[in-house]
Amino acid sequence: MGRRSTKENKNIYQQSRENMDLSREAAEELLGFVSADRIEKIESGKSAPHPDEVLAMEQGYENPELSNYYCTHECPIGMKYVQKAELKELPQLTVELLSALHAMEAEQNRLIDISVDGRVSETERKQFDVILQKLAALDRSIRGMRIWIEHALYTGKLDDAK
Repeated sequence: MGRRSTKENKNIYQQSRENMDLSREAAEELLGFVSADRIEKIESGKSAPHPDEVLAMEQGYENPELSNYYCTHECPIGMKYVQKAELKELPQLTVELLSALHAMEAEQNRLIDISVDGRVSETERKQFDVILQKLAALDRSIRGMRIWIEHALYTGKLDDAK
């Protein structure tokens, strides 16, 4: 079992490791290619993690939120294109997803009307922006559901039997 740091404002990587009760040395063994020194640099903010390190930590620490966090907070491309998602309870995620789908269903015909000529006119711009916001909400809901499913697989809450 790893010692818990008394440091305040721990980053998500340190919190995830400590939630698994791993020392940095134990995490190094678990992750395989990320040294304890490198883990310390990532956790202290001295160094940003590389994508392959984040994927290894996500799997090793059983925390599917790590990749979404990395993409939405540290990766310049992800910060532009990836929606922030959080681990929530399944009923809340389901309602949010169905609500976002319903909102897009209501905009379906308008999107077709706007898209038919291959361009967005000045008069269509405001309506198109509303549609984009609803698409972003749908994307967030889908990402949240995916995080829940991955978390459920890690924790055994999702029966993978066929």
